[in-house]
Amino acid sequence: MLEITVAPCYIPSPIFFPFLRMKKTLAKKSPKKPARKVGQSPRKKAGAPKNFRKSKHGAFGGPVAPRRPKSKPSPKPSLRTGDSTKQRLQKVLAAAGFGSRRFCEELIATGRVEVDRKVVDQLGFQVDPNLCEIRVDGQVLRLSRPAYIALFKPKGYLCTNRDEQGRRRAVDLIPESFGRLFPVGRLDMNSEGLLLLTNDGELAQRLTHPKYGIPKVYRVQVAGTVDRRTVEQLQKGFYLAEGFAKAEQVVIKGHHKQSTYLEITLTEGRNREIRRLLAHVHHKVLSLIRISVGPIKLGKMLPGDYRMLSVREVNMIKNMGGASAD
Repeated sequence: MLEITVAPCYIPSPIFFPFLRMKKTLAKKSPKKPARKVGQSPRKKAGAPKNFRKSKHGAFGGPVAPRRPKSKPSPKPSLRTGDSTKQRLQKVLAAAGFGSRRFCEELIATGRVEVDRKVVDQLGFQVDPNLCEIRVDGQVLRLSRPAYIALFKPKGYLCTNRDEQGRRRAVDLIPESFGRLFPVGRLDMNSEGLLLLTNDGELAQRLTHPKYGIPKVYRVQVAGTVDRRTVEQLQKGFYLAEGFAKAEQVVIKGHHKQSTYLEITLTEGRNREIRRLLAHVHHKVLSLIRISVGPIKLGKMLPGDYRMLSVREVNMIKNMGGASAD
């Protein structure tokens, strides 16, 4: 007799069938994702909700370590050589009030300048004025704040800082509290009017160098009658010992008895230039007064009066004539 053996089969639990039906229903309801077109950027993954808060506890219930801020990378070393605080020696001297850059270069070339007790005659030598001891003619250089003074220079005063004969100087009319100052430009002893004094060598160079063309206006009384032909000759110019010189503008202001009043504008500062130009046309200067230098006016000042220039006036001078001095 044939004996048939039936293997036992696994019958799922009744609970399993509802789960299968639910999974099948969800699969039908969920929409299919549209296919991404060619050239379309990939879809971004959805981030966590804004109101999601991280757990205050780490793994195994421990506290979460605070996040450290990312440290900034250390700056790369500069490829420039030398200290940025160092400056050329002639620039430091000019800023300290010893004169223009050209004059300071002459001081260095003649061996009158010492740095840390050693004579320096190289024009390109660089120093740190805050660390080095600089001497000019044996006197220690002391840095001071920039000062800008407008003075009505009277007759009988010299525009110089040194006079072996002990004559009166224009700088003697300024209090010593302003420090070391030097006159900008020239007015001879018999001339009067506006004179600027400063310890800023770069500004002084801007006011005096012909390439900047800053006008200086003078009111001159000459002997005799000046006609139009004489005015044209003064504007055409003459050759002096230092070179060619001329007046930028000459205006006849009036006549008084046997004299003529002129208003002459110059853009250079040669020694006694107006007197020498008028001598070429046979006119003697009776009085000469400078009434303006660039935007600075003499105004209602009296001989011997002085005042400090405003910040606006200083900036107007620095902006005249194009780029700053080298």
